[in-house]
Amino acid sequence: MNIRFFGQASVEMEPGKSILEIIKSGRFEIPPWTVAVRRDNRPCALSTILSEDCELVPLTMHSIEGRRIYQKSASLVLLKAFYDVFPGKRIRLLHSLAKGIYCKALIGRDLTADDVARIRARMSEIIALDLPFEEESLSREDALTYFESIGLADKAELLRHLNQDTVRLSKLNKVRDLWYFPLVPATGWLHAWDLVLHPPGLILRYPDTTDPSRLPDLKEQSKLFTILSEDSEWSKILEVTNVGELNRAVADHSISEVIKIAEALHEKKIARIADEIASRKGQVKFILIAGPSSSGKTTFAKRLSIQLRVNGIKTASISTDDYFLPREQTPRLPNGDYNFEDIIALDLDLFNRHLEDIFSGKPIMMPKFSFAAGCAIADKATRLELPQDMPVIIEGIHCLNQELTRSIRRENKYLIYVSALTQLNIDDFNRIPTTDNRLLRRIVRDSLFRNYSALDTLRRWPEVRAGEERNIFPYQEQADIMFNSAQIYEMAVLKNYALPRLLQILPSEPEYGEARRLANFLTSFLGIEPEEIPPTSILREFIGNSSFHY
Repeated sequence: MNIRFFGQASVEMEPGKSILEIIKSGRFEIPPWTVAVRRDNRPCALSTILSEDCELVPLTMHSIEGRRIYQKSASLVLLKAFYDVFPGKRIRLLHSLAKGIYCKALIGRDLTADDVARIRARMSEIIALDLPFEEESLSREDALTYFESIGLADKAELLRHLNQDTVRLSKLNKVRDLWYFPLVPATGWLHAWDLVLHPPGLILRYPDTTDPSRLPDLKEQSKLFTILSEDSEWSKILEVTNVGELNRAVADHSISEVIKIAEALHEKKIARIADEIASRKGQVKFILIAGPSSSGKTTFAKRLSIQLRVNGIKTASISTDDYFLPREQTPRLPNGDYNFEDIIALDLDLFNRHLEDIFSGKPIMMPKFSFAAGCAIADKATRLELPQDMPVIIEGIHCLNQELTRSIRRENKYLIYVSALTQLNIDDFNRIPTTDNRLLRRIVRDSLFRNYSALDTLRRWPEVRAGEERNIFPYQEQADIMFNSAQIYEMAVLKNYALPRLLQILPSEPEYGEARRLANFLTSFLGIEPEEIPPTSILREFIGNSSFHY
């Protein structure tokens, strides 16, 4: 068979060799930190045996896919170590926190430092043994029986509604988990990891894409943890914590009540934020709302404005998009493209002069920027003069960056961070990344309202994510409050829009593997038709028929 690594000459090899054996032959140059490959534009484990001609593309830990593979491998080691230390108990992987994953042990009490030390020591032993990660396939019935027999009702409930005959599993020693993407060849590949006590649970830490050789600095994210803990309580109220339970609610027609309660919880939280702002009436002049792409900032701002009216407070709004510098002054990315994501793409001096004038009750001529013309249109500027007691809502990706509003004192600002922090898990041990939630929202909105295909959105997503890492996430803990815009039921709604669009992406496209991963993930959900979704729901910003105008 002829094997070719991308950008290198093909080499004739004997059939029946694994990809790892081919790499170790030294006949190809492989980038450092390679943990898997793409074959036919889909991720493939290095342990895979090859029997026919193919081209392979290395997947390194510098990529999101590579980091995901490393993280999942480390998680499976954690699962085995936990079972060894606490036989018969369960552990849940809940959400990203402090460049790692926060985990909750279901042992009847909070974890202690000694507990974490014992689990860490067992993980070290497992990694030192260099045990292989394996894959196996079972019939759906056999997999269901297996997970029921060991008391994993979350996985069993998921499989009951899965419309496929065969189930793939990842395996480490005698520990099995549902397969979603390949793992590293063996436990000895996990060179950098740690467990950190974070009461009442722990954080599993691993390298990020910037430097795979080491763990990133540990930074406290107390406000993020608070909002995520609140959302866990919401899940208990809704009696839906995983996809299996959501599917059960769809199947038994109780989903209508789940949707109504979930939306009521959102409304109650927005009302509380409005009450907090109202309690500082006369002090708070600028309400700044930031969040990553597809977090629902716009609908949140409109709903917050309504709740402030309930408190007797009228608001005005300003868009930072109208303060872009002229095109010839716009900074550029290394590849030469315009960099509209950086804060220096805005006319910060003009923006702050206008904020000062608004604060003092003076009129301004608010610009209107045209992306087509690449500048503000002079005859489109509008006069704006506000009462001094009228707060202004400003929405944009830089709103938590103090440089944006440097001329305004901190006590005159109220900072809100909005994101779609998915509180729903696939099961106890397979979480739904927040980025997947936002990506699916964006795929649907781009397709319905912006004339972009799912392929277009997937191609742009890495650049979007890089901008978020630079311009949004470093500032999120500066917010006065955080709001989670995700709804526990929304993936089942987005499925009906996103799945057919993802399935249109051809195997010849580099984004095919990511499209298939998302498509396979969506098949776990029973679909929900949109009729039950209220017209003011944040989800309507992405699927349409909102009662708000955008």
